[in-house]
Amino acid sequence: MIRVIVGANWGDEGKGKITDMFAGEADIVVRFQGGSNAGHTIINEFGKFALHLLPSGVFNPKTTNIIGNGVALNIEYLMKEIKSLEERGISFKLLISDRAQVLLPHHILLDVYEEERLGDKKFGSTKSGIAPFYSDKYSKIGIQVWELYEKDMLKEKLQTMYEKLNVQLKYLYNKPQIDYLEVYESLIKYGEIIKDRVCDSAALLRKAVKEGKNILLEGQLGALRDTDHGIYPYVTSSSTLAGYGAVGAGIAPYDIKNITVITKAYSTAVGEGPFVSEIFGDEANELRNRGGDSGEFGATTGRPRRVGYFDAVATRYGCEVQGATEVCMTCLDVLSYMDKLYICTGYELDGKVYKNFLNTAALYKAKPVYTELEGWKCDIRGIKNYDDLPEKAKKYVEFIENEIGVRISMVSNGPKRDEILFR
Repeated sequence: MIRVIVGANWGDEGKGKITDMFAGEADIVVRFQGGSNAGHTIINEFGKFALHLLPSGVFNPKTTNIIGNGVALNIEYLMKEIKSLEERGISFKLLISDRAQVLLPHHILLDVYEEERLGDKKFGSTKSGIAPFYSDKYSKIGIQVWELYEKDMLKEKLQTMYEKLNVQLKYLYNKPQIDYLEVYESLIKYGEIIKDRVCDSAALLRKAVKEGKNILLEGQLGALRDTDHGIYPYVTSSSTLAGYGAVGAGIAPYDIKNITVITKAYSTAVGEGPFVSEIFGDEANELRNRGGDSGEFGATTGRPRRVGYFDAVATRYGCEVQGATEVCMTCLDVLSYMDKLYICTGYELDGKVYKNFLNTAALYKAKPVYTELEGWKCDIRGIKNYDDLPEKAKKYVEFIENEIGVRISMVSNGPKRDEILFR
């Protein structure tokens, strides 16, 4: 069986916790896209962790973890992440696709320089080098892992790459040029470090599918940050959709049967772009400080997340483009302090109410149309069965389920792995 876990919204929906939970019954966990630009916060019996490149199955010693071909592989960052877990006594099996592309030092520099150049028009990048990385990948000048072991080819390719790049650094950004030989030496060193982990992961996965193994595909960010179907241009540079799971892992699309889509019980976003149900001021600060386990702050950047009321229009759209077969709602317990709960059920634009998700320009002008529900005003942490939730809490979940059109099969009422209510 293959399950994909992806986000319905802007990212930060709590996918790491759910992946960590399902990884306990998975033979293989695969990261299939993205890079170190977003993180998954996980709290389990080992402690609290923020993962960025490592698959969330690393806490299950029987699980094989794979960094798939669709990932932006920052080897230096990966080594630091592996070391940080090993220092805390976590051991795991990790394999790396020989077709994964390697994130290079200039990708990060270009990300930083371009945000500086754009000034007020910046995209809100995490400055992890993701956009320049994917630009090189699709320009066919990037470096795949297998190329780290073809030394003559690698040196020649880097020389050609940096001849062009150094012109850009000097004349567009007025920044120091890069010695391609220094990059070459670093890549040779990194190649040796990861050599024992490199494999044809796609062939391994196709074999595992035939053998009936349980495979979990783990996505990064959410549907609204997808490069094609998100709030372009305020998106990431890879596909965040379940459909890309087949491509980013190297398996057949028809093998994917279960698509678990994660959404929070309220809305959060990091970075620029339209956010129709966003709230501000003291109201936002209270929700932000109460959110998650230690507040709504980015796992990668530490940036305060933008927060808002639940957006049923955006979430329904996210579920549709992800092809959701079920939904998991996280962080329901966070809302226990509210007297009134508001759900955005439509967008008002030029006197007309829209129930469908709009393009970026229209989203900036749209106003939220809210449905108001009564809050339950009591702590729900510690409740183990969905039926034992307060009636008003269940009404909130079931109202949203009706709005988004997909069954909410799981509800999270706390940050830990075992704080999941199954319906």
